[in-house]
Amino acid sequence: MRIIKLDAQSKKNILENLLKRSPNQYEEYAKTVNDIIEDVKERRDQAIFDYTRQFDKAEINGNNIRVTEAEIEEAYTKIDPAVLDVIRKAAVNIEVYHAMQKQYSWFDSKPNGSLLGQKVTAIGAIGVYVPGGKAAYPSSVLMNVIPAKVAGVERIAMVTPPDKDGKIYEGTLVAAKEAGVTEIYKVGGAQGIAALAHGTESISKVDKIVGPGNIYVALAKKAVYGHVSIDSIAGPSEILVIADETANPKYVAADLLSQAEHDELASAILVTTSRDLAEQVSTEVERFMSVLSRKEILQKSLDNYGYLLVVDTLEEAVDTANEIASEHLEIVTKDPYYVMTKIKNAGAIFLGEYSSEPLGDYFAGPNHVLPTNGTAKFFSPLSVDDFIKKSSIISFSKEALEPIYKDIVKFATAEGLTAHANSIAVRFEDL
Repeated sequence: MRIIKLDAQSKKNILENLLKRSPNQYEEYAKTVNDIIEDVKERRDQAIFDYTRQFDKAEINGNNIRVTEAEIEEAYTKIDPAVLDVIRKAAVNIEVYHAMQKQYSWFDSKPNGSLLGQKVTAIGAIGVYVPGGKAAYPSSVLMNVIPAKVAGVERIAMVTPPDKDGKIYEGTLVAAKEAGVTEIYKVGGAQGIAALAHGTESISKVDKIVGPGNIYVALAKKAVYGHVSIDSIAGPSEILVIADETANPKYVAADLLSQAEHDELASAILVTTSRDLAEQVSTEVERFMSVLSRKEILQKSLDNYGYLLVVDTLEEAVDTANEIASEHLEIVTKDPYYVMTKIKNAGAIFLGEYSSEPLGDYFAGPNHVLPTNGTAKFFSPLSVDDFIKKSSIISFSKEALEPIYKDIVKFATAEGLTAHANSIAVRFEDL
């Protein structure tokens, strides 16, 4: 990996390079995506069947598009019992963590007869997109579905592309059943997003769509936003490690590679106050690369978006981390808790040398659906909040409204909205 002494110009260049990975940079795919969405809106099921035949080489129709209970039961017979046990343990941890996020309705009444409050209601129906094939991740099923169940969502429809035999990966089906998915459909890509957003004969429309996918899925979610809500438009995975001379270079190298293996656009960055550590990490990366399986992906990721950045102070390291606003941030320093207090922008923060990023991906409990491409400056991890709506509650008696009604009339009149003013004034004509 390249070692760079960080200065203002190199920081600017790195930030510009990282932003090239954003889904917003791939608008050349937008027309294809929009054409698919319009086709699904017009031809509905038939369009889905045709695209599934074209892209997934599977023959899907109205009789087999929905996964049956028998198919789910078959998945349980195929999955490794040890993996099933881990899925169940992880599900418990995820549910316990997200239960702490649950919000409740509240009301505040006054003696004068006024009542103000907020009513919290779960979204009625959500759609979850789950990648298929080599990118089938049961952990993502748990992370997207369990917060919705905790929030109280009643209908959870999952779409995922089938293999050429019309089958869904058993880990995906088992995770969906364990998490509480209510219906599963064999459709992927932009056409799956379009079906969830607009509805077809087989798939009823949902209110919100969540879940990761390729560039076509990301752009489709962007295109249907407004017809439905979405979680976010996710970019490639990324990790940033802040480390000082106390860090173990072997651990740091392993953690950087844990994200670089996702895909060629993934980024892995070390920001350190120790050049010796940077050199040792570079050596360890090369050593690991010789034995890890996804060598080609790792190499391209590191060549394009991998950096070992050397800075003079921890304060400079923190400033760099806040500017990059990484999806995953590990702090491996003498006092990681103190450094954490200075962090403003990060999707998830991992403290200390035994809190490696995969702990959060699979098992700890916090959600691994995180903001990418600098959006941690204004977005948060997926949570129970993403699956609820809030309604304001207002109730005033005549006695509560009377002392303030003239103020409201004046405000409305000042804005030229005389009907608004009249709506209040008419209640006090007898005065």
